[in-house]
Amino acid sequence: MQYSKWAALAVVAALCAPVGQVAAAGLDLEHYLKRDTFNDIKLSPGGQYYAATVPMEDRTALAILDRKEGKVVGSFVPPRNNHASSFYWVTDDRVLIGLSEKFGSLDQPQLTGELYAMSAKSGRGELLVGYRVEGNGPGTRIQPKKVEAVAAFLIDSMPQEERNVLVSVWPFSNDPFTRVDRLDVTSGRRQTVARSPVRNASFVSDPSGQIRFAHGAGTDNVNKLYYREASGDNWKLVNDEAVSKRIETALGFSEDGRTAYLKVQQADGPDTIVTWNPTTDKRATLLRDPVVDPAELLYRPGTRVPVGALYLGDKPRTRFFDENSADARLYRSLEAAFAGEAVLITSSTRDGRQVLVQTWSGRNPGDFYIFDTVAKSADHLISRSNWVDPERNAKVQPFVFKARDGMELHGYLTVPAAAGARPPMVVVPHGGPFGVFDDGSYDTEAQMLADAGYAVLQVNFRGSGNFGRAYRSAGAQQWGGAMQDDVTDATRWAIAQGHADASRICIYGASYGAYAAMVGAAREPGLYKCAAGYVGVYDLPMMHTTGDVQRSGSGSTYLKEWLGSPAQVAEVSPVNFAERIKVPVFLAAGGEDERAPIQHTKRMEAALLKAGTPVESLYYPNEGHGFYTDPHRREYYGKLLAFLSRSLGGKTAGAVAAASP
Repeated sequence: MQYSKWAALAVVAALCAPVGQVAAAGLDLEHYLKRDTFNDIKLSPGGQYYAATVPMEDRTALAILDRKEGKVVGSFVPPRNNHASSFYWVTDDRVLIGLSEKFGSLDQPQLTGELYAMSAKSGRGELLVGYRVEGNGPGTRIQPKKVEAVAAFLIDSMPQEERNVLVSVWPFSNDPFTRVDRLDVTSGRRQTVARSPVRNASFVSDPSGQIRFAHGAGTDNVNKLYYREASGDNWKLVNDEAVSKRIETALGFSEDGRTAYLKVQQADGPDTIVTWNPTTDKRATLLRDPVVDPAELLYRPGTRVPVGALYLGDKPRTRFFDENSADARLYRSLEAAFAGEAVLITSSTRDGRQVLVQTWSGRNPGDFYIFDTVAKSADHLISRSNWVDPERNAKVQPFVFKARDGMELHGYLTVPAAAGARPPMVVVPHGGPFGVFDDGSYDTEAQMLADAGYAVLQVNFRGSGNFGRAYRSAGAQQWGGAMQDDVTDATRWAIAQGHADASRICIYGASYGAYAAMVGAAREPGLYKCAAGYVGVYDLPMMHTTGDVQRSGSGSTYLKEWLGSPAQVAEVSPVNFAERIKVPVFLAAGGEDERAPIQHTKRMEAALLKAGTPVESLYYPNEGHGFYTDPHRREYYGKLLAFLSRSLGGKTAGAVAAASP
């Protein structure tokens, strides 16, 4: 079959797609509102099937496709606000699906810990673990699946065992002690094989399926790493963050199981990958990038043996434990074939002959290819967004500069395709803020703003992830302080470099980015001509009493350590100095938002109105942390573009007319 014509996933997506829209003059908003055909796709170990996650309006489904027939043989569609967020081929026939829940498109997915198994041959599936598991009824003592309020997450697919996998099990309580169960993926029967010495622990197994590492933290958020030689042995403390002042996590083992790979934070600079010999306790640095942390491990095709890492810096790059290995040579040949694109092998057949290769860039949402490692041939499988032409998209350029205190900061500038000298600019601080970062990959919103005629500035201010422990820690308790200075300094740097018209700059963001937009407008009169906030937080003391972070002991500790006490953060809450904002403001929020409850936006709007600041607002009672439904997204982005245009003069969304169903 011709892979380039393979469109079964598009058919699955169309099953639940709304009636289309056709754009008239102005920016074609529908081009940017379309959902990707799929999120992730993986090849089965035997090579007969694909499994793919398919985004829908308010949920994410999973489909299994027969490669030869090119048709869907099974699908799983979860309830509203639920998502098939992870999936793994555990046998030639069965896929294990991990569910998550999020109330809004920008919400951080909260893993529910439910594991659902589906058969490719029959197309049928069932829930194996989770709070919605039902027993066989009171009339029988045969209850293969435990009915208990727990969450479970895959640790090891155990290819050496046909029916069993290892899962970590989390009781439904705040900051629990976790355990490891062996799970039969056909019957759902579970047997406990290990218990954790620390709260909130995750686990790592060796190639033989023995649990060897446990990593976790209690309500104090102090990380500890434990190791044991074999099943039944006592746990030994390998690293205590309180003593070493760094976090260490286990990544995996060498093929013979004798050498462990650890990711180790450093006092300065990015994290390293080190080898650790459990017998001699000797360590050796294996990989360290001069700028960024390892973003993702690379594995030998057909195995779970780590061989290198992907780094997301000024451009994505790969590095290997042995640069002369067959694994490194395979990647180098692929990178040469797809010059200018990032390359990642996402899955492979068990024998490693066929690999599924993903490519992407700042202009390209992603393409997937099947590469035959013996025949050395690649066939295009599918594009994540086949209506996107990378050549027509705006260029994404990395930049680096020094902030006012000398800290080196990194970011990305998206330049309009037809930009003249010094175009208008929109500054877009990312959400989070801690540990989150912009990586220069395809960003639909940035491309939309560039299409409207704006340069788009995204800076990884201190507190962002990807640049080491010290970089992230430098943002602690710096809401409205040094983190905000970094955004200001990046804006002034762009002006000085001739990247933007100093008289036409606005600031816009979501969640923390919305907070930064309001503070930026208040602190820098004359720098920004307007400010827009989407599902933002503006009354910081309220974060200690409402929302989803403060509900657990570890979450409360996190807020105190990283945000600051209620008294501290009241001084940097924009609701308390709204009178300093003199430029037009646009606010939007959802009534079901638990991360940034709608009261934040309501209070911000009231404070701005009291101060006489021109403010527009848009509320949807049934939306959460980011808008899901197509009509709401269409209205929101239409209003945002119109709002920006009034200050900066860019395109607005073209009028739309309903297409025929």
